Amino acid sequence: MKITFCCTDTKAEPWLAGLRAALPEALVELWQPGAAPADYAVVWAPPQAFLDEQPQLKALFNIGAGVDALMLLRLPPGAQVVRLDDAGMSVQMAEYVCHAVIRHFREFDGYEADVKQGKWSYRKPRARADFPVGVMGLGVLGERVARALRVFEFPVMGWSRSPKALDDVRCFAGPAQFDDFLAASRVLVNLLPLTPETEGILNRATLSRLKPGGYLINVARGAHLVDEDLIALLDSGQLAGATLDVFRTEPLPAGHPFWTHPKITVTPHTSARTLREESIAQIAGKIATLERGEPIAGIVDPARGY
Repeated sequence: MKITFCCTDTKAEPWLAGLRAALPEALVELWQPGAAPADYAVVWAPPQAFLDEQPQLKALFNIGAGVDALMLLRLPPGAQVVRLDDAGMSVQMAEYVCHAVIRHFREFDGYEADVKQGKWSYRKPRARADFPVGVMGLGVLGERVARALRVFEFPVMGWSRSPKALDDVRCFAGPAQFDDFLAASRVLVNLLPLTPETEGILNRATLSRLKPGGYLINVARGAHLVDEDLIALLDSGQLAGATLDVFRTEPLPAGHPFWTHPKITVTPHTSARTLREESIAQIAGKIATLERGEPIAGIVDPARGY
């Protein structure tokens, strides 16, 4: 069995060493043009040339939860695309979102600004019931985020393409219930996969349906958001603010208005990092399962894009 590693912007040697230790019976190599055929590939943003050279691949393991970039390429006809189910990312995402929600709800951004001016200030406590949080996307990450928010006793809604049921979370599903979901939410957390259907879904029309004083947290993909629509809604006062971790162009270009907008908090795509050791263990386990002829979780449906 041969495994090839082809990940751009990723230090290869620790991954190769980890995969060799986890699968000692396998030949694990870094891909080079003209390399011999492999059975499995571990990839992140591989070039089309790699995929064209490896038409016999059984499966491609994507070292991240999002596979939108991979879906734009011509894939080997018989290869399954497998995404990471969690690998330590869901708890990071829950931390990030809870921090962003609580920072806004408790007005810690306002206190921080006051302290920088040497001002000892007071703000009247706000009721959690007035800050229902809507989570768009109830996959592994979205479900973990929704459950974490409930610990802090926020009202939590969830929206997904197909019906889901979560304890203490009001669930909406499908296009028919999307507007009702938005109208019930004051804080909106985007965790949707990026597909042709979801690109630009965070726009003037959808964000305007949030409760007055709405707040956006985007931790999915930058292409979900129409940048100029968000800025217009913030400037008009219809939205109270936004925390953005993902952007259409990354790194965020110098001079982009998000950098300096007083109602926007920017972080550099750090909400949930791929954890190498956890990811290697999961990938190795799934390869071993496939070699036994057994089914695995995390297989991407090309028709849906996730």
